[in-house]
Amino acid sequence: MKKAVVLLSGGIDSSVTMAVAKNLGYNCYALSFDYRQRHKVELEAAKKIAKHIGVKEHLIISFDMRKIGGSALTSDIEVPEGIKEGIPITYVPARNTIFLSFALAWAEVLEASHIFIGANITDYSGYPDCRPEYLHAFENMANLATKIATEGKIKFVIEAPLLYLTKAEIIKKGVELGLDFSLTWSCYDPKGKPPKPCLKCSSCLIRAKGFNEAGVTDPLLK
Repeated sequence: MKKAVVLLSGGIDSSVTMAVAKNLGYNCYALSFDYRQRHKVELEAAKKIAKHIGVKEHLIISFDMRKIGGSALTSDIEVPEGIKEGIPITYVPARNTIFLSFALAWAEVLEASHIFIGANITDYSGYPDCRPEYLHAFENMANLATKIATEGKIKFVIEAPLLYLTKAEIIKKGVELGLDFSLTWSCYDPKGKPPKPCLKCSSCLIRAKGFNEAGVTDPLLK
């Protein structure tokens, strides 16, 4: 079977992306990150999703982005309520570049030509590293920077199958593929033990809008 490295946060977009890759016939190698994010609970969701979908291997890499900070997700900056104009403070500096670089390294070792990412530019928070021009640039770099590509053995492709879909369309796609959304996690600022979604951050609001427009009940809120 074809191999693919799939970035898996445990959220809706990455989980549906994983389901899409699996449905396309790829042997999926899931890659998640413990970067000391505020919403580290998402890693438990990622583990459940990887098991639910049935991946070949699930690798979790740990590093500390709190030493860099600059984001409400990796510092003591408060997570804002609501959806703001412009690039929000929940943007983590260079996060997708860092994540994709790890994915590229693993893909080179696995000889997996396809890397899947749940990037989306329709219902999202305005992060610059989700844009198609960024993904094309990274793909070009990947084929310039790796031994396996420069030797002509592989041409790397960055796949973003949800890029132009609305959140409602993404949720419908997940339902179609049999994804259990009760295993996913979206909230940036979880509250209590066991953690519950705050229902006020941009990620919670975008999730709620998506389920509402899809005509589907969010199983996390039952």
